[in-house]
Amino acid sequence: MKLSPEENSAVDVVYLWVDGNDDLWRSKRNAASNRSSPQDKHDLALYGDVEGRYRDNEELRFSLRALVQFFPNHGHVYIVTDHQVPAWLALSERVSIIDHRELIPHADLPTFDSSHIESYIHRIPGLSERFFYFNDDVFFGAPVDLADWFSPTGIFVTWSDDPLVSNEPLRRDATSLENASRLSEQWLRTQGGADMDPAYVHTFRTFAHAPRPLRKSLLLQLEQRASELFERVRSTVFRSWDCPTIVSDFVLRWALAHGIAQVRDYRHAYVSIGDSDAGEQLSRLARNFGELDFFCVNDTADNAHADDPRLAHVQRALQAMLPKASKFETSSQRLEAPQHLALAIQ
Repeated sequence: MKLSPEENSAVDVVYLWVDGNDDLWRSKRNAASNRSSPQDKHDLALYGDVEGRYRDNEELRFSLRALVQFFPNHGHVYIVTDHQVPAWLALSERVSIIDHRELIPHADLPTFDSSHIESYIHRIPGLSERFFYFNDDVFFGAPVDLADWFSPTGIFVTWSDDPLVSNEPLRRDATSLENASRLSEQWLRTQGGADMDPAYVHTFRTFAHAPRPLRKSLLLQLEQRASELFERVRSTVFRSWDCPTIVSDFVLRWALAHGIAQVRDYRHAYVSIGDSDAGEQLSRLARNFGELDFFCVNDTADNAHADDPRLAHVQRALQAMLPKASKFETSSQRLEAPQHLALAIQ
């Protein structure tokens, strides 16, 4: 069977990455925080400016190892950063650093809200029509079949295992993902349009922390059709409770409501390293490694110190599961797992 031009084209990968340990970046963040008005600080989202949102614990390095292992035929890799480059990254014709200044208007910089930054990823020059969007704490966990992620005309999405989100207006004390579900429902109910699927019913639930299969044309369309939502999320310096993420929720909801997306079940795991049983979560992940379509290791240790043992535990676990350095790592900066770590997580 002959493949269509789209099916025969490479699928690019976009990552957001930040090194919150970098002194220059921290100075920029502190200066922005000091300029924040009392109202801005009052409107800060729950967990909107904690260390765990910015901390680099080598997740990107291991996510790229998983990418190479499970999706070797990927297209170009774009890493969107704020004037930073991972020290271990080997730049080549397969990977590019995209600085915020290349995508976001100068007057809106700096921003430390990933919801703001991700609203521009479809503007990356040369980006393929179909692409995966990753946060750096998300990993492929099994061989990738693109037919499991992209339909002939759309995408697949999946729900998280979290409890349902309550059906009520946006709440100041809610997480960004919970409020994103509510914001999407409000917009679709009032402005969804006559072309919405009449059978669509909003599901008050958050989407899984997953690789996001996206279409550039979809984002370009919604940037015009829901311009007020894009403008709203692009107004932030730090994440605000009433400007929640739209690319990781609204875009997916709109696609569901208009027959462009379908819900699909994947084998997946979510590890929250701030939980009291995080060690067991990591051990369970290791036992299931290779049988999961994707997994997320989320830094919920919030304002923990850089030498917190939980962070080292995560690195050991990832090193044990993904011991082989990828083509994206320079030879001088490669991490190879000691033999005992390749056998078991200590």
